Order: sequence, then C-alpha cells, then structure tokens
Amino acid sequence: MPANQSDNSQGNTGTRDITYDLISTAYHLLQGAETVALYIADAKQEGDEELVKFFTETKEAYQRRAEQAKQLLTQHLGRQGEKQGQAASGK
Repeated sequence: MPANQSDNSQGNTGTRDITYDLISTAYHLLQGAETVALYIADAKQEGDEELVKFFTETKEAYQRRAEQAKQLLTQHLGRQGEKQGQAASGK
C-alpha cells in the first residue's frame, strides 16, 4: 500500500483489510445481481426485450464476478492459514 494511502478497510473489525475487501466485494456484487433481477422483471413487464437482455447480461456479469471474488477469498484464506501454520510450528 502506498505510504500516503490510509488503511481504513479494517475499521474496528480486527479483520485484515484484503479479507474484508474480498468479502465486501462479493457481497456487493451479489446485492447488485439481486437488484438487477428486479430490473429484469420490470423490463419483462414492459415487454422490452432489449432491456431484458441488457439486464440479464448485467446480472450474469455480477454473478461471475462474485464467484471470482469467492474463489479468490478461498485462495487468500488458504494462504493465510498456511502462514499461520508455519508460524505456529516455528518455520
């Protein structure tokens, strides 16, 4: 992190910033997908297939990114667990 950038993502949670960032990103992406599902329903109700297609593609993109964030979080937590295991064993 650049010296002039503060680390506010940890806040009072005691959670490492990158862990929080990944969880928050996945959460917000899934929230976005859920919201866009409402827009899809609205567009279907209006009979606007162009907007249905656009919103459906948007929802799918949110879902793909959320899945990617979850995979990255799993990898990150695995690496953190390995580091803690090594520290505990004195390596």
